[in-house]
Amino acid sequence: MTVGVIGVGMMGRGHLHAFANYPDVQVVALSDVDLWRRNDASQMLEGLYGARQPSGLFRGFKAYNDFRDLLARADIDAVVIATGERWHPAISVQAAAAGKDIYCEKPISLTIRQARTMVDTVRRHQRVFQTGLQQRNSPEYRQAFDMVHAGQIGTVKLVYVSSSDVSPYQNFPAEPIPAGVDWDMWLGPCPWYPYSDRYHHAGRPRHVVPWSCNRAFGAGGMTSGLVHNLDSAHAGLGKDGDGPVAITPPGINATPSLTFTYADGTQIVCATTLTQGQHVIPNGWNENTPIDNFGVLFVGDQGWVHVARFGLLNCYPKHLLPRRFSTAHSIEEHHRDWLDCIRMRRRPRADVAVGASSTILAHLGCIAMWTGRALQWDPVKEEFPGDRAANTLRSRASREPWSV
Repeated sequence: MTVGVIGVGMMGRGHLHAFANYPDVQVVALSDVDLWRRNDASQMLEGLYGARQPSGLFRGFKAYNDFRDLLARADIDAVVIATGERWHPAISVQAAAAGKDIYCEKPISLTIRQARTMVDTVRRHQRVFQTGLQQRNSPEYRQAFDMVHAGQIGTVKLVYVSSSDVSPYQNFPAEPIPAGVDWDMWLGPCPWYPYSDRYHHAGRPRHVVPWSCNRAFGAGGMTSGLVHNLDSAHAGLGKDGDGPVAITPPGINATPSLTFTYADGTQIVCATTLTQGQHVIPNGWNENTPIDNFGVLFVGDQGWVHVARFGLLNCYPKHLLPRRFSTAHSIEEHHRDWLDCIRMRRRPRADVAVGASSTILAHLGCIAMWTGRALQWDPVKEEFPGDRAANTLRSRASREPWSV
């Protein structure tokens, strides 16, 4: 299978390295608006694939500044989109139209409306789309989901997820655009902002999502980090495709933490630690235990399950804990799920509709925090009933020709 990687920053470089090492995949193209990163990634690929040249297996690859040149190649089966979220919708829509299967980093969109358009476009072109929500394929998380689905902790109406903040709005003084950086293409659909090293460090990246300090480019930890936990909550609760009917930010109606309430009364509560008098402390839980490291705590009427990355799985009663479970690396499992689904033409665990549902949930949290008030939400119509101010935040204008 031939793959092109679009965006080779911190996340993209990791994907590039992983896919280049899968024996049934060959990376034949990459794209980035930063010349240094293109050259650096090219050197890495040359090193990884160099040993295959004598056997005739290495087809060679090409690096592009403009992703459209990569998408135009008929010999590329699938693409990995690892740009900032400002680019995810436009590239995904064009990739689907070009007949490419898609792996897209989270969050899949910058707005609620874009997420819905992406689902419709991927379905229309019958593409296989995997969102970069790898906890779906992480062994410890899948074990936790199975325990909840099997009713081992009873009925679950409350889930705590380790919390992240929305991005502060920051502008930085203009700096000279570094040689080799196509700043206009970096901005893409976003309004024009002067270059700052705080948004994009020319050369080897220093942070995963540095641009998220500006709401024009992202929404900070809410959509880049918390979306993982919200997605895991949905997976355990079986609420893919569903959404809350109310979103309450902290400090409103005596609510200590951002809270999503569903039509059946289920709540997803964002918290770092549980505090007596503010949160429900389940039996057997030490209130000083942090729900961190992308942690999720499912609270049932007969017990609880706490899961986090790097193999953390705990529960109450203790006898429910499985003696053994797989310790496979979640990103490799997630990649393999996508590749297998491409071959079998079926939907992966973090299909575009799953990615949209979880991304929209994160966007709802952002909008509640930005407006500073409790909001009502219609998950079917995907609108805030009778709330014009909140509804305007479901979309935003894009620079042409990149509107989705």
